[in-house]
Amino acid sequence: MCGIVCYVGEKSAKPILIEGLRRLEYRGYDSAGLAVQNGNEISCYREVGKIANLEALVDGKSMEGSTGIAHTRWATHGEPSVKNAHPQRDQEENVYVIHNGIIENYHLLKKQLEKKGITFRSETDSEVLAQLIAFYFDGNLADAVRKTMSQVEGTFGMGVIHRHVPGQIVVARRGSPLIIGVSDEGHFVASDVSAMVRYTNKVVHLQENELATVTADDFSILTASAQQIQRSTETVEWRAEDAELNGFPHFMLKEIYEQAYTIKNAFRGRLEPGEGVPKLGGIMPVWEDLKNCRHMVLVACGTSYYAACVGKYIFEKLTEIDTEVGLASEFRYRKLNFPSNTFVVAISQSGETADTIAAIKEAKRKGARLLGIVNVVGSTISRETDAGIYNHAGPEIGVASTKNFTSQLITLTLLALLLGRHQHLSLTEGIQAIRALEALPDQVRELLGQSSHIEAIAEKYFHCANWLFLGRKYNYPIALEGALKLKEVSYIHAEGYAAGEMKHGPIALINPEMPTVAIIPDDEMHEKMLSNIHEIKSRKGPVIAIATQGDEKVREIADDVIEIPPILDFLTPILSVIPCQLLAYYCAKFLERDIDKPRNLAKSVTVE
Repeated sequence: MCGIVCYVGEKSAKPILIEGLRRLEYRGYDSAGLAVQNGNEISCYREVGKIANLEALVDGKSMEGSTGIAHTRWATHGEPSVKNAHPQRDQEENVYVIHNGIIENYHLLKKQLEKKGITFRSETDSEVLAQLIAFYFDGNLADAVRKTMSQVEGTFGMGVIHRHVPGQIVVARRGSPLIIGVSDEGHFVASDVSAMVRYTNKVVHLQENELATVTADDFSILTASAQQIQRSTETVEWRAEDAELNGFPHFMLKEIYEQAYTIKNAFRGRLEPGEGVPKLGGIMPVWEDLKNCRHMVLVACGTSYYAACVGKYIFEKLTEIDTEVGLASEFRYRKLNFPSNTFVVAISQSGETADTIAAIKEAKRKGARLLGIVNVVGSTISRETDAGIYNHAGPEIGVASTKNFTSQLITLTLLALLLGRHQHLSLTEGIQAIRALEALPDQVRELLGQSSHIEAIAEKYFHCANWLFLGRKYNYPIALEGALKLKEVSYIHAEGYAAGEMKHGPIALINPEMPTVAIIPDDEMHEKMLSNIHEIKSRKGPVIAIATQGDEKVREIADDVIEIPPILDFLTPILSVIPCQLLAYYCAKFLERDIDKPRNLAKSVTVE
């Protein structure tokens, strides 16, 4: 959940670390800190709140040195405070550690160290790492870190410097991502490539239970058992400008507007229009088994889970595969009994979601084959699965996922269409689906042209404390996602419901101060959705309808209408979610919320 950035090279570390923290602030913003080493001296500053607070603290302070570590925190153990901020130090202030993850046995380790006379100053589990490394240090920092790794239980991505080992950073990971950046100006380590993409696009992914010693000129990787690892660099496709606002007031709005491009990027080079079939090279290693698959489980968390819920309907439409959806945080606690040749598909933006990783590991133990749908090349899920598909959505900085969600829907559609064409879908049906996919980017641009209209609707209703989102079939999960977006960024209470369930409870809440967002495209559920809207209007509830262009029946009854272009029914969620995203954004804007960094939330959830 936290952000880590390290640098060792020939340049001044302080400005590089501060800039890296700014780019990682979406990963945690309860507190932040940095430590810069100059010879045998280490300057360390920590501050509560956002990166701007830390930046103001160190402004004008001389922090010479070209080796440093920095951290932005999302609190788990101990409240946000200066003493609990990172870097954490040992009692002699020789070892400085930044840490992302949770040390599950820190109570036991802390008691053992206290019996040896070691004094603790924070409430964090992370301080145990600093104290243990100092206890084991005998001149070789990597050995001390490796011995510490053998003692701790839980997850960590950590960066370590030692007062008496200048020009060297040791990093290690277990269950929390770390990436080494390679450049002519030195070496970087970060929990997310966005922290270093301005300086280099050459990276090496540290893998599970590995540690690395990083200097200005080189790096070396070891396993926890001290085995040397050789690993070549990879080139990331993200650009520095992808992580810039580029004139937009917030990343969330920028990323909503990028969807015309990212949707196209998700299917670019993957369509064979004349054959009515997609090309997905990433799944070819398991293709012979996959094309005979008759049972599939989609597992994910949060917004990715709602993408999976849409995916279930799409697979039911286009394939003969029995498809279910599992909430990753609950999945591994179920009694799993998979039919033969079951595929479990893990869906995650970061590819590092802790619950989803745990779910696929449990599925693998139970004999399932694994696919990954992720946005980050080299991420844990991409390595743990047998094969997979990348979204190619680029970096998503806003905490509330937008463009990655629609990219996931495209990717799931491509997979379902490919399998369906090898089962029962005709050439005509395949060509029709591909033409509809190709039309989507222009339709999204057309839909975004209504932004000012949607902003006006948000201004009309943002004062309402409770909202209801309703949908059916393909758009039921969009009702869930729409409510989630509004909750995440505006802090307005919202509920998403299957419209047919409204009369089984939520209808009791309907009143003139509770708007309902009704997703009612022109599909087989249209008349039933109209009936639901009538039920709301008869109780004086205001209705915001997301409807297909030219739908006069909806316009006659709804208070406000947002029109989406006509499209194949199973692709309507890709269009209908965009007005939901914009409503959430503009409500948050009128309420003056911190839209890109909502309270208590972080982008990449790497703890359970």
